[in-house]
This record gives sequence, C-alpha cells and structure tokens, in this order.
Amino acid sequence: MTRATSQLLAHAADGGRITADEALRLYTDAPLHALGEAADAVRGRRYPDNIATYIIDRNINYTNVCVTACKFCAFYRAPKHEEGWTHDLEEILRRCAEAVDLGATQIMLQGGHSPELGMDWYEATFAAIKQQFPQLVLHSLGASEVVHISRTSNLDFATVISRLKQAGLDSFAGAGAEILVRRPRTAIAPLKESGEIWLEVMETAHGLGIESTATFMMGTGETNAERIEHLRMIRDVQDRTGGFRSFIPWTYQPENNHLRGKTQATSLEYLRMIAVARLFFDNVNHLQGSWLTTGKDIGQLTLHFGADDLGSVMLEENVVSSAGARHRSNRGELIDLIRGAGRVPAQRDTLYRHLVVHEDPAHDPVDDRVHSHFASTALNLLPAAAAS
Repeated sequence: MTRATSQLLAHAADGGRITADEALRLYTDAPLHALGEAADAVRGRRYPDNIATYIIDRNINYTNVCVTACKFCAFYRAPKHEEGWTHDLEEILRRCAEAVDLGATQIMLQGGHSPELGMDWYEATFAAIKQQFPQLVLHSLGASEVVHISRTSNLDFATVISRLKQAGLDSFAGAGAEILVRRPRTAIAPLKESGEIWLEVMETAHGLGIESTATFMMGTGETNAERIEHLRMIRDVQDRTGGFRSFIPWTYQPENNHLRGKTQATSLEYLRMIAVARLFFDNVNHLQGSWLTTGKDIGQLTLHFGADDLGSVMLEENVVSSAGARHRSNRGELIDLIRGAGRVPAQRDTLYRHLVVHEDPAHDPVDDRVHSHFASTALNLLPAAAAS
C-alpha cells in the first residue's frame, strides 16, 4: 500500500469525508484487510454497543405483470402473458395475517409495473392492510412504482406520494435503483426511469416526510468508476434531505434473464463495496449486508467490513430467487451468524429500534416457526397463476 493510499485510508477511518475519486482509489487499490479494518472502525464508532440487527418481515410480490421488461429480471411477465398473475386483496391480506402470526413487524409490497394498477388500487390495498393490521409497518414500493403510478393515473410525483402516505405507506423501499448511472442503467433497463428521476422521486418523498432506503445491484457490466458514481449520486441527495435510512448493496443473479450472467460481481468485489460504502456514506446511518444474494458466509463477513445489519429473515421473496438466489435462512441462523461474527444480535423494527436484544444465548428462546418459505413446508407462499 502506497503512503498516499495509507494516509487516505487513515483519514476515512477517522471519519473524514472522502471524495468520489478517493473512494474509487480505495475501492481499487487499498488492501482488502486494511480496507475492512478501516470500515469496521467507522462502524464501531457509530455503534459502540457492538449490536448487529435483523428484521422479520414479509415481501409480498403482488403481481408479476410488468411493462418495464428489465433485462436482469427473471420474475416479470408481459401484460396478457399466460403466466401473468395479480393477487387479489383477499390473498394479500391472508399473507399479512400469516406474517403477523410469524412475528413480522414489516410488510414490503413490491411487484411489477402493471398497466392495470393505478392510484386507486394502491390506495385501497394500503388502507385495507392498515385497517386490519395497524401493527404492521408498510415499508413498500419505491421510486419506480411512483413513476409508474404517476403515468397510469396522470398525477405528479408529490400527489402520488401524498396519497400513498395518507392511505398508510410508512416508508419507501429502495427498489428500482439497480444502478443509477446513465450508461449501465440504460443498458440493463432501457424502459425504466433515469437515475436522476429515481432520485428526484426519493427527494420529493423525503420532503413530504416519507423516508426510504437506497440500494445498489452490482455486477451487470458497470465499471468500477460507475459503481462509485452510484454512491456519489445517493450521497448528494442525502446531504440535502437526510432521508435515506440505510444503504443496501446486493449482487445481480444470473439465471432465467436476458443478461444470462455475462458479468457478475465477485464476493471480494462485494466486500470491498460494503467497506467503501461505510467509509463514503458519512451521512447514512445504516449499512446492510446481503446474505440472500452472496450467501451466509459472505453475509457474515460483511459485519467485519462495516455492515451493522443483515436485513430480513425473508418470510417470502420471489423476485431475486427467480433469478437464482438460493441462499435460505431463518431467525436462529441469522442470530448465529451475527454471534459468530462477534456481534450482539438484535431484532429491529423498520426505524432500527431494537425490539429484542439476544444478549445471552443460554437464555434466549427463538421462535422456530420463523423460517423463510424456502425452508418451511408448512407455508405455501410461492405465487402461482392458479392461486392468484
């Protein structure tokens, strides 16, 4: 490691703000272990209690009908396709009830951009969920869905967001970010809104009191510089709004989609991204490692590279799994992963408040019913046209 790189790493580890060019230098040149140590030092100062968190939620994919036709997506079906489906309200409410019974505190409603679904459908769905399950937080949709609703219902972004909030939306997921930089975004999702529009929607939402997360899908052919530019675009908005609660990078899954795995991010590239994100995002509180797309071993390692959260037990997830993500977990396994990394596990809510801190493994009962649908034979959660 050159003296210049060493000094830059020490500056970032001490909490100094780094530029995008400096972040790129660290991402490409800093030794892996030194990079991880620097990011972990930043995490340790932010969270001296040594706690790492997880959440119990359910990702309800309400339709696979979509007009956006992203090249990386294995989940969507075009309108009128024989394999297209949309869940009715009764089925969505049934899944919410099941989630409550399994201890979920959050629902993520996410789905395709169906031309049949406009403002009225989303308002009625959110209102019905909130009426029957007021204890559930609706951390749902994302900027891309706002753009879609705006088009189908001829409404501006602020009106869509305000009406969603009134209907019961609590916060936006970071869905649809993929990569915000123009060249790679156009290559993988030419029909989707631009990265600038995605950020405009999020900034509008933050101004209206709706916070969100921010995400990044790595490995679809972007350059290292474009990866760091994605971070810069998010940080610039965060400087103005403070509305991004966390940053969640994950890796492209190669099966059953038009990209066919031509490029993918390696595990080491992913760990480097986690570390650089923790050093670069001095204005974003939380950083989530993705065990779903990288595997539990790499997910655990992210806790030594700056991550303070392992995300969800995943009672249901169909989009990423359709493209080949076969990593499964349950509550006990996530707790063990966190403990194995030398951290104190804690179940959190959407606002990252600790609900249960698992301090003593000898006196720490875990509800074994809280499994992912991939590991459980008791739940039939996969959508099917016959059951939609």
